[in-house]
Amino acid sequence: MPDILKIHPSDNVVVAIRSMNANEQPSADDLSLRLQDEIPAGHKIAIRQINKGEQILKYGHSIGYATQNIAPGSWVHSHNLATALNDTLAYRYEPVTEERPPVTGEKPTFMGYRRANGKVGTRNEVWIINTVGCVNRSAERIATTCNANSSDRVFDGVHAFSHPYGCSQLGDDLINTQKVLAGLIRHPNAGGVLVIGLGCENNQMDDLLKIAGDVDRSRMRYFNSQEVEDEVESGVQLVGELVEEMKQDQREVCPVSDLVLAMKCGGSDAFSGVTANPLVGRLTDLIAGFNGTSILTEVPEMFGAEQQLMNRAKDQDTFERIVKMINEFKEYFIRHGQPVYENPSPGNKEGGITTLEEKSLGAIQKGGQAMVEQVLDYGEAVHGPGLALLNAPGNDGVSCTAQVVSGATVLLFTTGRGTPLGFPVPTIKIASNTPLATKKPNWIDFNAGTVLDGDASLDELSQTLFETVIRVASGQEQTKNELNDYREIAIFKDGVTL
Repeated sequence: MPDILKIHPSDNVVVAIRSMNANEQPSADDLSLRLQDEIPAGHKIAIRQINKGEQILKYGHSIGYATQNIAPGSWVHSHNLATALNDTLAYRYEPVTEERPPVTGEKPTFMGYRRANGKVGTRNEVWIINTVGCVNRSAERIATTCNANSSDRVFDGVHAFSHPYGCSQLGDDLINTQKVLAGLIRHPNAGGVLVIGLGCENNQMDDLLKIAGDVDRSRMRYFNSQEVEDEVESGVQLVGELVEEMKQDQREVCPVSDLVLAMKCGGSDAFSGVTANPLVGRLTDLIAGFNGTSILTEVPEMFGAEQQLMNRAKDQDTFERIVKMINEFKEYFIRHGQPVYENPSPGNKEGGITTLEEKSLGAIQKGGQAMVEQVLDYGEAVHGPGLALLNAPGNDGVSCTAQVVSGATVLLFTTGRGTPLGFPVPTIKIASNTPLATKKPNWIDFNAGTVLDGDASLDELSQTLFETVIRVASGQEQTKNELNDYREIAIFKDGVTL
């Protein structure tokens, strides 16, 4: 296999597949190159003379400009490459016109739990949602007690989702907390929901239930801890009632159009945009072709690549909603005195990602080539098939929670660095490189690094990943976050605490 990878014919840099020393001549299909520097794996190498001020091209697009002359075979990174982005940009709708080939063949199915409102869950669990952080430990004790006492597992477990909010919150902060908790209450993976309050918090029980909307009340129980003698005992009793309601629940054959997939990357490296992210993008296109739904978020990691997403908006109104989402997120950065384009983390940079343009161009690969059908506010539920863009930050915990709240029932999480983090729904961790998959088998569910190893093409691997998604959605396979019981939520906070 070659030592270097050229992603797009117009690129003037290549990616090192392995670490190499100065003076090496890396093997490549059509390039002759002698290295001027030591090159870490995943980092960029100039393949021709790049003059100071010239654009550096990767993925066929600019990822910044050269801050000095760069000779062929030289290492390209933070010392000689800088972002070319400014705080404000002008956008114009230039819709993609080429027709995409339709997905043919029989529509696949999975075994899911169809709820009374028509939504389909991939698990049948009891979720304990607390209105305020004061009762976190009570919720956790109830879940632990119920799981320990359950000998007849006619359901998939009892899970509590702790958070520190709900008290002393005002304005948008309180609204964000309520949106997230209401979305969890409505989620189809929860066959039963117990809501626990304290009684004196800002996030009052009646207000939260009103925001949750039309919920099957036969599958819900709730109480305020200040109003009962023993909150753990009361909670255990109410979970028992919910389990009785769930005993008749059965998986049934559902078309793949009932799936809602979340597409997320975290701890990216330079291979994420080459292997794992475009692999997930192929599933986005496949699911969209079958009228299923996928959710893409991390708005700050669209900066620098947003025009490509805008051009895939289904109509002018959708385009304008994308522009509004992007600009409002930039204004959020500016309002807090933070630079808009200093996004790549230390781990990203160590892995070979230099600028936000580069990170974003790799990140949006998860969206494939599907048309953008809808743009969702934070906490808003998906309302149709196709690719949805969701307004949420890049932070893994906050953005993945937001995707679940919007209705995702399986989460595809790509990573080049690795993380044990897990979320309320089955989270399929996809490694961008084989060393990570080998080192962390207790974290990683799927290895996209076999593309670099020459063992499979992206098209071949996409079918294997799709089959994995179907097995997970059908309950035939548990993900590592489920086996490790890593299930967390995080809520977007931007406001005053009393």
